Amino acid sequence: MTTRPAPPATPAPIPGPGAAPASGAGGGEPVKLWLCPNDGLPPEVAGLLATHWLDAQEQKTASRFLFERDRRQYLLAHTLVRRALALEAGLAEAELVIWRSARGRPFLRPAAAGGPRGGSQLDFNLSHAGGYSLLGIVRRHRIGVDVERLEDRDERAITTIVRTFAAPEREWVARAAAGPARDRRALRVWTLKEAYSKARGLGLGLPFDAFAFTLDDERGVRAFTPPADDTARPWRFVELEPVPDVLVAVAVPADEAQDPVLHLGYGFPWSRAALRSFRCPARWADIPQHSPHKTGRQRSGR
Repeated sequence: MTTRPAPPATPAPIPGPGAAPASGAGGGEPVKLWLCPNDGLPPEVAGLLATHWLDAQEQKTASRFLFERDRRQYLLAHTLVRRALALEAGLAEAELVIWRSARGRPFLRPAAAGGPRGGSQLDFNLSHAGGYSLLGIVRRHRIGVDVERLEDRDERAITTIVRTFAAPEREWVARAAAGPARDRRALRVWTLKEAYSKARGLGLGLPFDAFAFTLDDERGVRAFTPPADDTARPWRFVELEPVPDVLVAVAVPADEAQDPVLHLGYGFPWSRAALRSFRCPARWADIPQHSPHKTGRQRSGR
């Protein structure tokens, strides 16, 4: 039996690719993350909350799972979404109306008058893997998040993942020693690609070899080559490892005027008091974004 590492008392970013701790909120519009393990909410509590909070479609989806563990994961993830959004929007969980795009991306339907806390401005994204659910919330922008657990992937799965990457990314992964080091590189690329494609609302509809990240073991994302159809604005990417061997990636559009602060909470969001703040990494202008049309040319995003 594999023993799970106990989470740190206060989840922390990974050295290098993560954000540096901030002394206070400050900065620009906050990016809020909640990482909740499946055992962060007892199954009977998740079931009770789901009965009162989830809409008819969500209840129907939950009833279709063949395995109890999958149903519990779904209930935990979707009660997490409704609780965290209720805290941000100032509405009751059951009052939230969640729509889905044609590609399946969920959106919060604006409430009348925007809600007491500006709920009409909220965007969110959900990911779950390896016994964890990750929720990202931001205002006035789009957000994409992904979470992966290193021990959940075998060699065959890693090989399949890497085949979807752009050539420079495949080469970077291959330069690491076979085993944990190579697996970590592969999943770092994968989480970033998932976060970016989810932020754009495209999911797996966007070929993963159509865009590329340049990564560094110590300094995180060094450059980004977007797909040819993404010319609107630059992006900001954050990597975290809030629990040992649990990798998190976040993608948000870069704001030229302000540097956002990232708030990270661990466990079920009974209140907002458990959020710890981190300053996001350097301005996007300090991380080159290469045009897919002219090799080597950089765009600062300013």
